[in-house]
Amino acid sequence: MEDTILYNISLFIVGLILLYFGGEGLVKGASRLARALGINSIVIGLTVVAFGTSAPELVVSIIASVKGSNDLIMGNILGSNISNIGLILALTALIYSIRIQLTLIKVELPFMILLSTLLFILSKDLEIGRIEGAALFALLISIITYSSYVAFKEPKYIEREFDEFIEVDKNYYKNFAYILIGLIGLSIGAKLIVESSITMAQKFGVSETIIGITAVAIGTSLPELTTSIIAALKKESGIIIGNIIGSNIFNIGIIGIVSILKPIQVESRLLDFEFLVMIFLSVLMLPIMRTDYRITKKEGFILLMLYLIFLRLIF
Repeated sequence: MEDTILYNISLFIVGLILLYFGGEGLVKGASRLARALGINSIVIGLTVVAFGTSAPELVVSIIASVKGSNDLIMGNILGSNISNIGLILALTALIYSIRIQLTLIKVELPFMILLSTLLFILSKDLEIGRIEGAALFALLISIITYSSYVAFKEPKYIEREFDEFIEVDKNYYKNFAYILIGLIGLSIGAKLIVESSITMAQKFGVSETIIGITAVAIGTSLPELTTSIIAALKKESGIIIGNIIGSNIFNIGIIGIVSILKPIQVESRLLDFEFLVMIFLSVLMLPIMRTDYRITKKEGFILLMLYLIFLRLIF
């Protein structure tokens, strides 16, 4: 039995590594290609980068859906959104106090809270059906379109941040190679993670939901962590907070995409705690972001402590 557990842990780790580099390759190739085609850098940041960092969650969710592991899907998405705020944003704020743009508070953050609350309401009947999934996906497209429109009105220094963060490379073959390799890495990595997670859940007697909320969620959030830390070291606040909020919005949109392919069953216990934690942290962002329009190291520490308490409670 020990050999089986070690084997599956090894598969899980290899899967995480492939997911990480797959996500990085996809983001790098797609964002450079978009810049080479003349697309505005802010739009790339709000769409290509945000989607790319959510690609691991998407691929894991699709494969889990095919294998009938609904608990892993919801656990992964809820856990990712919670860890994006309580872990990744917290750790980033501990490195560098994050400056907040007013439009994030007026536009993107309310949309994130709206989608989080809507997902909770749609899950009350313990299923996200195809029509509900289509509605979530349509709302996601509308949010992206509106956010991109508003982004053009941002101060010039915001655009400069995105210009500096997203490299220009007009070698189309190289960019396509990054995208292709990234997609292959994501596909193989996600398959390894889903299969090893299901096996470990059975061996340890832990639910797939818990595995999804913790190990899988943190693993699939590695691209967001990397993007945010790099942006923090470069002191590019717009990238950091836009990446986190954008990723959370895309993650909920992923539920829409996957449920269109196949309705998702929702475990009732998630409605009593995990959903509420996700909504609570999303709403908590409002007063934190409005205080001097910064997320300070102290506030980052508070968010991290809340996340650690959350992990303790689910176990």
